Amino acid sequence: MKLNSSAIAGHDTAVLPPLRGVTWGLLGVLAFSLTVPLTRVAVGAGNLSPLFVGSARAVIAALVAGAALMIARSPRPRGRQWGSIAIVAIGAVVGFPLLTSFALTQTPAAHGAVVIALLPAATAVVSVVRTGARPSAAFWWAAAAGVVAAVAFAAVSAGGVGALQPADGLLFGAVLVCALAYAEGGVVSRDLGAWQTISWALVIAAPLMAALSVGAILAQPPKGTAVEWLSFAYLGVVSMFLGFVAWYRGLALGPIAQISQVQLVQPVLSIGWAALLLREEITILTLVGGLAVVACALLAVRTRGPAVRRRSRASSATGRRVPSP
Repeated sequence: MKLNSSAIAGHDTAVLPPLRGVTWGLLGVLAFSLTVPLTRVAVGAGNLSPLFVGSARAVIAALVAGAALMIARSPRPRGRQWGSIAIVAIGAVVGFPLLTSFALTQTPAAHGAVVIALLPAATAVVSVVRTGARPSAAFWWAAAAGVVAAVAFAAVSAGGVGALQPADGLLFGAVLVCALAYAEGGVVSRDLGAWQTISWALVIAAPLMAALSVGAILAQPPKGTAVEWLSFAYLGVVSMFLGFVAWYRGLALGPIAQISQVQLVQPVLSIGWAALLLREEITILTLVGGLAVVACALLAVRTRGPAVRRRSRASSATGRRVPSP
């Protein structure tokens, strides 16, 4: 794969074999599926603080992304693109890693994976609002059902609505900011390129994340085990950079509407990793909750698709491109 490949190709990718897009998409999802369990490994024992893990991993990823941008001689964003890059940085680089790192000090990885399973549906909602698409009523019902299923799972797990834990609020916040980042990134990447978009987001967030990392080190010097440091390295290099390269490569090969559905297997994989790596007990409640949220997200993604594709065909007639996050 060439380093300067764009996530949104300038050519009609429909003629390419779908298997290639699915393969790259699955590689990206496989990389992301380890994020929640390995974050739990990194912060679970308390040797590495959640602030350090959430911020320093972004610094590591920014170093890799900066080198990639220099090697590819990627052009800088222009004008309003900087605003979109800032939204991506706030959501995907700052918000999601920090919120999940703090949340996973208080809750099992399998629990976190079920709540985060709401992300595809949340991204679909933000995307249709951002792009002005008009999906069917079934889409909105499916998205609402996904929210209800995720909240119900968190509440039942905690012992009732009044017993919801702060970790659940952090996880729902992580889903919201990441959905905003994904949707905005999908819009700006059609011109800037997708891996370039996440790379610039990492670079502009690097000073803040570096300052937070220094503060975290001064407050609690990191003294992790070899396994915890390896988990941290994975989060920085794979979860925050290489995973995005594979994922957006899959979207570039497309069709986007079909490849994006591959992400729905991510929570299932994450729950499996939690059982395998962390020896977490996977209860019937976890399985039922995960399946319910994934089913609602699948329905939301599928019912959104036709409205977006009709808009895309209409735009082709006028020669204008419509973003498809």
